[in-house]
Amino acid sequence: MTTPEGTFALARHGLHEGMDGDEVQVSLATARGREPQAIVRSVLTRATSTFLGRYETAGPLGAVIPLDARIQRDFFVLPEDSSPKRCGVSHGDIVVARIVEYPTRMSAAVVTLDRRVGSSDELDMNIEAVIASFGLATEFPQSALAEASRLSLDSNTELADDASRVDLREALCITIDPSDAKDFDDAVGARRLPDGGYELDVHIADVSRYVSWGSPIDLEAQVRTCSVYLVDRVIPMLPEQLCNNLCSLRPHEDRLTVSVRMRLDEKGAVCSAQAMNAMIRSAARLSYEQADDLLEGKQAQDVVVSDGAADGEAQQSALVEMLEVLDEIRAKRQKIRRERGAIDFETVETRMLLDTNGHPTGVSVRRRTLATDLIEEAMLLANESVAKMLADADSKTAYRVHEQPSPEALRAGLSALIAIGALEAAEAACIANGDPRAIREAIEKSRGTAYARVVNAVLLRAQKRAIYLPVNQGHYALGATAYCHFTSPIRRYPDILVHRALKALLAGEKNLGKGRLEQIKALPQLCATCSERERVADSAARASQKIKMAEFYQSRIGEEAWGTIESV
Repeated sequence: MTTPEGTFALARHGLHEGMDGDEVQVSLATARGREPQAIVRSVLTRATSTFLGRYETAGPLGAVIPLDARIQRDFFVLPEDSSPKRCGVSHGDIVVARIVEYPTRMSAAVVTLDRRVGSSDELDMNIEAVIASFGLATEFPQSALAEASRLSLDSNTELADDASRVDLREALCITIDPSDAKDFDDAVGARRLPDGGYELDVHIADVSRYVSWGSPIDLEAQVRTCSVYLVDRVIPMLPEQLCNNLCSLRPHEDRLTVSVRMRLDEKGAVCSAQAMNAMIRSAARLSYEQADDLLEGKQAQDVVVSDGAADGEAQQSALVEMLEVLDEIRAKRQKIRRERGAIDFETVETRMLLDTNGHPTGVSVRRRTLATDLIEEAMLLANESVAKMLADADSKTAYRVHEQPSPEALRAGLSALIAIGALEAAEAACIANGDPRAIREAIEKSRGTAYARVVNAVLLRAQKRAIYLPVNQGHYALGATAYCHFTSPIRRYPDILVHRALKALLAGEKNLGKGRLEQIKALPQLCATCSERERVADSAARASQKIKMAEFYQSRIGEEAWGTIESV
């Protein structure tokens, strides 16, 4: 229970008629020798009006048991309510229930049924419970869907109507993404310069061209704030017409972008960065595996570089050359970031593999490769360049801020690392002072040893979580004086805010329009909401992976295996 006076545990049986998320009036009860506990006295504002639940018959009544674990009560459908018959609901079906009478101390809660979702046999009930428990929206309002259906792109009209938009369709660029990706936020292009330096283009889908402030799509995106990547599905931030079609930088199709062209010297340092509204035409869509094969001199499978041109072989040669340039930039940018104190934690992403019926068949371990790293470096550079432009102009937007970890958090795990021999006392002292180079050196020193995963886990756990703020405060782990999220507007709302701020800056942000002023005013709350919903999305994704992991290993209960304890 969170109050202006602090956070208190809820007393046993103290919830009364309250429900999760409600704004309530409470009193504090104090027992001898114990911390004060909260007791709900009245409900001021209700947070829940509809929920997902399992319908059951209970004599003349119907009952709905919420799938959301936070709603710890049952709801009843009255005998005179015809909604179960109207919706064709049977015992055990999953339904959307709408609350018509909230629970009181004297009466039970009453609902009516809005619609049938499906039977327990048709749905993956464990994943549906995750969706419900984390409050994830699965359907878009009709107003947002209708708006999305009216959107389209006419290349000639767009270029004629917007004099600021640069036609870059002849410049070679490609997308590189996971093999199962459907929405392509970014495309990259690079070339060597005669002076030994480089020119790097990062093209990002121009989502803000289609999603205007206060529109139905925008209002829904403000609620969702990000796409959620569950083990078996993606719950998108934007309607499919945008995220998988109009905004997705699909190969051989004209697409609108906000692009950043960066000139680097021969050592990889940024000499200049220019942002622009652009139109591109991606030459190819590569998976990370295909890009790695090409970098290793192998023949990548199913790579279509041209859409019918006769010089396909020459284009593929140009693509390979560009990948090599991008890899050179990667190596030089990694060296620069290392020298300035950036920390690269060794992380391994595990994902469950599912068959067409959603049953787990194995575990995929996604590790860093040259292809993943060269895209990461290009995106980091674009994010930093845009953040610097906005910060230098004192432009108001959603910055990505990562604060230095507290000494207390660092010291909490260092004694264990010293005890097992992973760190010397002098090394631990430097880490406790928050020296990012000492942290990085400890990670590098442990690489390849039995302590590697433990050192990474302990030091990573001590870090503060990066958040969104309306002011620039730098990014500790990246060693960046200014940072923002600019490169994924299809799946993150803060990126859309950054795009709008950048466009205002490019247009000469002097006479601020009503929409821009409203956004600036709303920034503190938008940043807080985006940070909170990001945590929710991450937690939901992890919960869904754990469910399928448990399903996969339930047939192996009783087996013995070797393991390494990473935390207690």
